[in-house]
Amino acid sequence: MVQAARSGRQNIAEGSRASATSSQTELRLINVARASLEELLLDYEDYLRHRRLPIWEMQSAEAQAVRAVPAAFKRDQADPSDQTNLTDLSDAARYALYATWLEHKDSAVRANALICLIHQANYLLDRQIAAMENAFITGGGYSEQLATARLQKRRQDQTDQSNLANQTDQIKDKGKPPLCPQCAGLMSLRTAKTGANAGQSFWGCTLYPSCKGTVRL
Repeated sequence: MVQAARSGRQNIAEGSRASATSSQTELRLINVARASLEELLLDYEDYLRHRRLPIWEMQSAEAQAVRAVPAAFKRDQADPSDQTNLTDLSDAARYALYATWLEHKDSAVRANALICLIHQANYLLDRQIAAMENAFITGGGYSEQLATARLQKRRQDQTDQSNLANQTDQIKDKGKPPLCPQCAGLMSLRTAKTGANAGQSFWGCTLYPSCKGTVRL
């Protein structure tokens, strides 16, 4: 149970650190954390069942009291404009809010309170995982974007090589360069940089810009 609890916490922290570089790694670690907490939840429920101790219903007054701690914390703040929430508190301060249940003399109360907290954590993780899956599908993380860009560059290089090979074949088929139709001068092979024919090769007069004669391949 201790290992499951530690795994849940540590994988959430590691997933958060990985979010800057890889959404896939973050998603995998958060899923591991979710599985660890589910394992811990089942262990606590087994603890209560094996000892024939009561398990609180989700809508029971006891369970609702534990789940209401965050809202009660916000409501009881002296300054209404204070935006501090539970995540901004120290570990000791957060623990103090639940100490009534976590330090109760009855082990059933302690176990049930932890079950409530695990349910809350799992609910939030489920929402986070759903949002991360959607973000990963639409954009991915930094490493996934690099992989996509690398694949696109590889495909572009292959296309460029194919175009170059085609142009070379065309030149061979055409034989020697033609004479300029405007000045009868020599022509050289060029590639259009802009316009509707961008990327296509053509014969251009060597006297350009004085002579703008061209011949299509």
